[in-house]
Order: sequence, then C-alpha cells, then structure tokens
Amino acid sequence: MTEPLVDTLTEVAIASLNHFAYCPHRCWRMFCAGEFVDNAYTIEGTTLHDRVHTLGEGFRDETWQVRSIWLKSERYGLVGKADLVESQAGEIYPVEYKRGRRNPWDNDALQVCAQGLCLEEMTGSSIAKGYVYSLQSHQRQEILFDETLRRKTVEILEAVRQMLQTGEMPPAVYEKRCRGCSLYDGCLPQAVAKVARYREA
Repeated sequence: MTEPLVDTLTEVAIASLNHFAYCPHRCWRMFCAGEFVDNAYTIEGTTLHDRVHTLGEGFRDETWQVRSIWLKSERYGLVGKADLVESQAGEIYPVEYKRGRRNPWDNDALQVCAQGLCLEEMTGSSIAKGYVYSLQSHQRQEILFDETLRRKTVEILEAVRQMLQTGEMPPAVYEKRCRGCSLYDGCLPQAVAKVARYREA
C-alpha cells in the first residue's frame, strides 16, 4: 500500500476525503476557507445524520452495533466519526449513511475506506469491507477494501493534506453535479470558465 507522508502530518477529517474526491474546489471552500451554505440536500443530509448520530450500542439480532463512534488513525493522520460500526461473526466493518441513491462516483467509497483504515489501527484487525446505506433505497452497497481502493484513499488523503498545508485553492471546474452543490452560487464555475476563455481570446 502507498505510505502516507509522515514528516509533517497535518490531521485530516475523514469526511474531507469525500468532498475532495467529489470536488477539490468545494473541499477547499469548506475546510480551508470555512465556507458552508445549506440547501435542500444538505439539510436533508444533516437531518439524517442527526438521527444516526445518537451515541449508543447494542445487539440487533446477531450483529453488535455502535453508533456515532469517533475514529482516529495516528499512522494516517485521520480523524472523524463513523455513523455505524458493526461486528458480526468476528468481522468488523463501518457503515456510512447517505441521503441519496448510489452515485456513479467513488467519493463515498473513499470515505468508508478511510474509516476502515482507522478501524484497522484501532482494533488491530484486518477490515475487508464496509457499506454505504442509502436512505432513499433503504439498501446497503458493499464496498470492498481492495488494494486499488486503499491506494486511492491514501492518495486523496495526501492531496487533502497538501491542500490544508499550502492553502492553495484548486480551480473551480464546472460539471453537471455542480447544480446540486450548496456552494454553487458563490463558486460559479461556469462564469470562471467563461472569463478564462475570454482572456485567452
């Protein structure tokens, strides 16, 4: 596995990997500039996590569950909360709750994998998989922590760490998913692209 840069280990929030993989510019605005604006999607997501983040543990059938648990990795400089951690038949795995249906990007998988890396260090056990639970479909998507996903998770982690250390703002790049972003009005990636084309003309 790709090793993290441990010389100047700036602590990174697990959730920031998700935001960076989705849009580096959004991640910079949230974690460097401290900007955040709610919209219908973020409010729905916050409401979901308010329900999920009720600390507690117990058994559900044969599965032990603990909710809203803090995770940390000294090796990777990661810290954050897991919505749910379960243990069944000796196997431990994280479960991340999301408001929407399964998306075509891997940002949710990276977040869950980062949780798995923390759990491995905290428990001393190998964590083979995790899940993303969709509120809309009420289904779980299995995320296998294979070598490719682990490597990409560490790569994104180091990209976020570098951004936090340098404060350098990634460019705003317009894509269709920008329309659902709560920071869209302040970012205006289409306008940025038009100005760039005008200057090149």
